[in-house]
Amino acid sequence: MSQHKPEDETDRQIIQILREKKPENVEELVRLAQEKLPLNKQEILKHILLLQEKEKIRLKTNQAQMPEKLSTYLLSKQAHWYWITITLASITALLAFTISENNFPLVYARYILGSIFVLWLPGYTLTKALFPEKELDGTERVALSMGMSIALVPIIGLLLNYTPWGIRLTPITISLLALTLTFATAAIKREHQTKLKK
Repeated sequence: MSQHKPEDETDRQIIQILREKKPENVEELVRLAQEKLPLNKQEILKHILLLQEKEKIRLKTNQAQMPEKLSTYLLSKQAHWYWITITLASITALLAFTISENNFPLVYARYILGSIFVLWLPGYTLTKALFPEKELDGTERVALSMGMSIALVPIIGLLLNYTPWGIRLTPITISLLALTLTFATAAIKREHQTKLKK
């Protein structure tokens, strides 16, 4: 005869409440669980969080928080990465054209932002466009972003080599800025559509 631990029984009851009652939020789930279980609010919350960590339940975010229009989504906190990327890319392009090589110490800002602009932003925005959900953890996203940038920038240089502009500061900066803005815009659109479908 198998014996069930009290924790297993509590978890089973919470999962059953989720299936049968379909609460709209965690507060409602806790209230319903308190009606059935002899536990206080903190203990029930602890069980809910453990169930979510073990991926036995999946708590959805409130759909009312997800703006239906892309323009509204762009103004939400969820799109902060988009505006940071656009601002960083634009400032870097501006510094590349306004700060000369012998303008110390401002030239160091140009070097630092230029490195981020070349080695991070194109790959980061492409990765965000390809994987709009949090399918990748932080380390994977960083590695993939740098790898993509290292692959994309030489391709841009190779293509520019066969144009009348050649491989110079202005065409490279404008090309990378356009590429980053295009990928970032595609990424924010995909991210919004993906979150709407949930």
